[in-house]
Amino acid sequence: MSPHRIAVIGAGMAAARFARQLRAHSAPEDIELTLYGAEPDAPYNRTLLTEVLTGRYADVDLPYGPGTTVRTGTEVVDLDIDAHKLVLADGEHTAYDTLVLATGASPVRPPLTGSRTPDGGLLDGVHVLRTLTDCRRLAAAAARARRAVVIGGGVLGVSAARALATLGPHVEIVHRAPHLMDRHLDAESAAALRHQLTGLGIGTHPGEEARALHGTGRVTAVELADGSHLPADLVLLTCGVRPRTRLARAAGLDVRQGIVVDDRLATSAPDIHALGDCAEHRGVVHGLADPAWRQADTLAALLSGADPRARYTGTRPPTRLTAGPVHLAAFGDPAAEHHGDHEVLRLADATRGTHKKLVRHGDRLAGAVLLGDLTTLGDLLAVWQRDEDLPADPLYLIHEGARS
Repeated sequence: MSPHRIAVIGAGMAAARFARQLRAHSAPEDIELTLYGAEPDAPYNRTLLTEVLTGRYADVDLPYGPGTTVRTGTEVVDLDIDAHKLVLADGEHTAYDTLVLATGASPVRPPLTGSRTPDGGLLDGVHVLRTLTDCRRLAAAAARARRAVVIGGGVLGVSAARALATLGPHVEIVHRAPHLMDRHLDAESAAALRHQLTGLGIGTHPGEEARALHGTGRVTAVELADGSHLPADLVLLTCGVRPRTRLARAAGLDVRQGIVVDDRLATSAPDIHALGDCAEHRGVVHGLADPAWRQADTLAALLSGADPRARYTGTRPPTRLTAGPVHLAAFGDPAAEHHGDHEVLRLADATRGTHKKLVRHGDRLAGAVLLGDLTTLGDLLAVWQRDEDLPADPLYLIHEGARS
């Protein structure tokens, strides 16, 4: 009996986790598993790129299970879902029985005047950070740079700014929203984060929008919407990511923001699944490692037969940031405190550089922020993820940690 041919388009974190779990639950002779990765590198941990940038990590490879074929530098350019075939960039056609789309996401490149060359590439000195190749180029550029501007003050922007600062250049962050990490933090928590970054020598410009880049052949400055200029010989764009859905859309699959999947991670086409940053489940594209791994575990259990009833019903992961001495975790709705029926509890210690916030809605935890001290994170997450009632005095959950 021929082995079941499973093809995975993508060789990133979600694909590697899926391959490892599938191999763990399957007999080697039952599965022929191939990962097709457009990048030249084998699967690696993308969440550690800023630590690779600082030199803290050199090896971030991920295991993907013995017997798995990984074809790096191999781009899939078309799908024939009726014939169950993939078309590769070199013209090769390869057949599959089951297809998994793990195509990930691409960095958003904002329409900044002057940011592109006539051939559509980025102006010299302008970078993105999504792949190991990006990371290597950025590290080499940072070693020569004197002034760097990071456009985008989300999790990646803040983490990358700190990493760049360790390599020598003076670093400034430009963020168009009123405060840093606005998707995860309220204004007061963001102010505490900004204070810590200032202590590291990183300038911040929240509420400012980059309008244009200047430089002939190479970037020399970032122009803000108010007309002022920030000198820069290195610019890093960290303006979010967008799910890679071109293949799925061209093949006629249901695509909204991401590739639409159900609780079995099945798409609208037979024998095709999707997971990770490219997948949209119950209207949500997570774009985080923990949901991607949980999706991979579910799909591996299903396709291997280890658990035919396995279902992915969603994930409530925290947002984590580790940027040298800056440690932050946040979850829940950052704007929840503005609802009239929510109560906010805060603890701040300027001496220790800690800021903690807890938001409750009745007896339930609606969100929290921990900056500088994450020792109680596990207790808070247990209450939140299980949707449990808060204790009568919830302050100890951000002060001393939960007690049994």
